[in-house]
Amino acid sequence: MATTGGSGTRVKAPKRPEVRLSALEPYTGGGLEPDGDYDGLEFGETELARQDGGGARFMDCALRTCALDETRLAHARFLDSVLTAPRGVGTDLSEATLRDVELLDARLGGVQLHGAALERVLIRGGKIDYLNLRGSRLTDVVFENCVLVEPDFGGAALARVSFPGCVLRGADLAGATLTDVDLRAREQTDRCGRVGIRELT
Repeated sequence: MATTGGSGTRVKAPKRPEVRLSALEPYTGGGLEPDGDYDGLEFGETELARQDGGGARFMDCALRTCALDETRLAHARFLDSVLTAPRGVGTDLSEATLRDVELLDARLGGVQLHGAALERVLIRGGKIDYLNLRGSRLTDVVFENCVLVEPDFGGAALARVSFPGCVLRGADLAGATLTDVDLRAREQTDRCGRVGIRELT
């Protein structure tokens, strides 16, 4: 499947995640633990602010309306999971792995995802300010109907990434490598223009 970018070039469309969660157990723990293992759990309106879940694994989990202010999730892995309406400032997801993940209606600011790996991820609705994706790898990622204010893709590798219906303000793409990327958005302003982008076909 392919779409036509703004220059008329045919690009491959991203593969979207297909997350099908079965019956989940409510999370009743007192807080996140570094290198913790969370499988088949539902975090409902859970206060996770300023907790340390570095290196933790979330498998077949749902996080709904959770507070993530300054939560440390560096090197964490989110697999086959859904995050609905997370909110917070300064969440640390540096070098995290997100695979087959849906992030819906987020209200986040200053999220650190530098050096992360995103594969088959849908980010739909909501608003994310100052998203740091420097040096990350994005494969089959869809940003859909969301507002992104000054996202930083500097030095990142993007393959099959699209932004349908988004408001994209001040995106930094300096030194990024783009393969089958559709940068069309409902509204877009560039901070760095197209300087420093390497496009591979």
